[in-house]
This record gives sequence, structure tokens and C-alpha cells, in this order.
Amino acid sequence: MKNLKKTVLVFLLATFTFTVNAQVLITLLLGDALNTDKIEFGLSGGLVHSSIGTINNSEGMNTFDLGFYFHFLMKNSSYLSTGVHVKSSMGAEGMPVYELGDENFDAIYKDGTLIKKIPVFSVPILFHQRFNQRWYIEAGPQLGLIHKPVDIFEAEKLGGDLSFKLDVKDQYKHIDAGLLGGVGYKFNKQPKSMSAGISYYYGLVDVSNNPDYKIKNSAIYLFMKIPIGVASKEPQ
Repeated sequence: MKNLKKTVLVFLLATFTFTVNAQVLITLLLGDALNTDKIEFGLSGGLVHSSIGTINNSEGMNTFDLGFYFHFLMKNSSYLSTGVHVKSSMGAEGMPVYELGDENFDAIYKDGTLIKKIPVFSVPILFHQRFNQRWYIEAGPQLGLIHKPVDIFEAEKLGGDLSFKLDVKDQYKHIDAGLLGGVGYKFNKQPKSMSAGISYYYGLVDVSNNPDYKIKNSAIYLFMKIPIGVASKEPQ
């Protein structure tokens, strides 16, 4: 419970800091240019609980997700939703470590645990439908570009924590792909307003180059979406 409270507190602080700094920067650079009558642009961020169901003895991993989004109005309350998850990671933790062939290293970490961290630039392409100007559902494919994956070895020795990062990019393919679906709630009835929701990603692609096991990512996103540069156009 203490760890959960700490995670939530850190998330709120990080989201606030990111939102303030990024909104100022983007507004200064782009102003209202990206928001029109038919386009909504904004920032997205939240918590990600990722897992790898194809690896036994693995546990879910909690990370943060930051990025931006676009909603393109198609007709009435139907939109095409896309964007980029700029800072987001898939993966899992709690797995037993493996040997690297170094006697000293293997002796230190033999009773430790392994984290597989797989950073991904993800681009969802979703059909987004709104109901009663508040609720919405969205679903569609999501494509991801894997970059700089690492295996993190962790162990407790002599009352302290040890950690070692191993570059494992050669063990992964470059592209992840799957399906994303979710539901959200808008905080007011304006067409462009802050919203929050939950979505689930189901990976369809084995991203592992290792013949000994498959890696298919999945994740639950708890997100907030904050439109940028619309306050002056739409009175609240």
C-alpha cells in the first residue's frame, strides 16, 4: 500500500510538471495553429501496467506514459484519433536472472530478479466515437517502434541494492503491432476538453529474436488527455 501511494504521488507530480512545462513550450512554438474546427490537438499522459504473458514467472511492470494526440472530426461525434506515445515502455519484471558467463557477476546476481524493459514509440490509429458529449469509446490498431531495450539485473547484497543494465537490442525485432481499445470520459461537454480513461493493448506480434521464447506485449493504460490552445476559442 505504501508503494502504491508513493507511485500515485510521483505520477501526479510528474504529470503536473510535464503538463505545465510542455503546454507552455508547445503553445509558444505552435500557438493555436494545430487546433481548428475539425482538429483537436493535445497532450496525453498516465500510468502503464505492462506484462508479457508468453514468459512464465513474469510479473506486471508499472511505468509512465507521455505523448500527444490528435482527434480529426469525421462526422457528427465520430473522430479519427491518432498521436504518438513518445515516452512509454512495455515489458515485465520479477523473472529469474540468467547467466552471462562471468563467474563473479553470475555469483552476485544468481538469486536476483530480472526486469525486461522495452521502450516503444507507439502510434495508435483509432476510431473514436462520443456519446452524450461526455463518454467515448475508441478502438483500432497500434504500431510501435522498439528502441533501446534493456534487461535489468537486480539483487540485494550486504543490505544494499545492486542493479545492472544490459543492452539487448539484438534480441528484439524493430516493430511491435497489436490492437488497442478503451473508454474515456470528458470533464465537460465542450467538443474539446480534458478527459480521462482506460485502454488495453493486446500485442499480436512476437517481438523476440530469441528462439528460446516468445515476447508478445500487453498493457493497460490509465490516461489523461489535455487539449492545448483551445481556452481562448471555447468559453468554459
